[in-house]
Amino acid sequence: MQKQNIILPIQGVLGTLNPFKEKKKQRIMNYNPVTGPSTRRPAYCEKISVFDYDADTCEEITTQDDSAVFQYLDNSKVTWINIDGINKEMVHRISTRYNIHTLLEEDIMSIGQRAKMDEIGDYLFCLLPMVYFNEETSTIEQEQVSIVLGKHFLISFQEDAARDVFDNVRGKLRIRHSRIRSAGTDYLCYSLLDIIVDSYFTVIEKLGERIEQMEEWIQHQPNTRTLARINFLRRELLLLRRAIAPVRELINGFLKSESDLLDERTIKYFKDVYDHIIQANELTENYREMILTLQEQYHTQINIKMNEIMKVLAVVTTLMAPLTFVVGIYGMNFDNMPEIHTQNGYFFVLAAMLVMLIGMIIFFRKRGWF
Repeated sequence: MQKQNIILPIQGVLGTLNPFKEKKKQRIMNYNPVTGPSTRRPAYCEKISVFDYDADTCEEITTQDDSAVFQYLDNSKVTWINIDGINKEMVHRISTRYNIHTLLEEDIMSIGQRAKMDEIGDYLFCLLPMVYFNEETSTIEQEQVSIVLGKHFLISFQEDAARDVFDNVRGKLRIRHSRIRSAGTDYLCYSLLDIIVDSYFTVIEKLGERIEQMEEWIQHQPNTRTLARINFLRRELLLLRRAIAPVRELINGFLKSESDLLDERTIKYFKDVYDHIIQANELTENYREMILTLQEQYHTQINIKMNEIMKVLAVVTTLMAPLTFVVGIYGMNFDNMPEIHTQNGYFFVLAAMLVMLIGMIIFFRKRGWF
């Protein structure tokens, strides 16, 4: 039953998959930085959550009014402002009040960008994908997360207001005197990056389960539908690799940064994230090789199946050849053929043909030809 639960969603996707109408791959793969970012649709739901904390106190609010966050602008505590659902006017107002550079504002509003890390003015900025695995369609979905790190604040921008992977960080912030509460904004930034990178492993694991199931399908059902499933997984893995591969350079940017916003004691935590993203990239590369192996196995199984068919056809043709020869001889219209006027010649010929057929079958079986 478990195998059916894993494979059937892929069947549902492939039943409606049309490569000429599929826009996901074109949207992700064909981003052209020269022409500028694509136009972002207005957010359907905007939610702003704020954690203003130190080691002893923590204030948590949720609002849809962006002006409510301005009261924390000159606060000596650490303030995490998380914005779900990006709206151009709202991003511009927050960027203006927090003196965020216009280039960073454009990056926040853009979509389909490559993960990167920048240092502009008194801020550190990073942009990376947050990926999810859709169990119903067996597809990888992603949203762009932008993080602006200041001296006493961190602002994160998310596209999807319905989901994220930050609940674990929120839970730690609610614990008094926890490590994250006692540290600065740089440790908060590390925590967000770490949990995003760790979520990559969950998606990779889901893809790995599908790939393992494909090995069984290739052995039992090496048909065009199985090949379509393999190509489908290959495309999803390609999109995942393209999304998370640049994150390695992003984390390396924090390691090489000499910004005063990063405490020297926090650098070791970024090194841990760096190790994780290297491992994630290695896993995706291993799975890519596995998919290539699956394609080779598929073609091998198809060749074996074709050889079996050709073997059966060759045996049938060989068995019928002498019988056809006998029938051809006695099918000639000559008067001077002594066997034609034999009283039981018809039955003798049939018996001889049957003996020949049985004898050839026994001979082929002893030789192991079928």
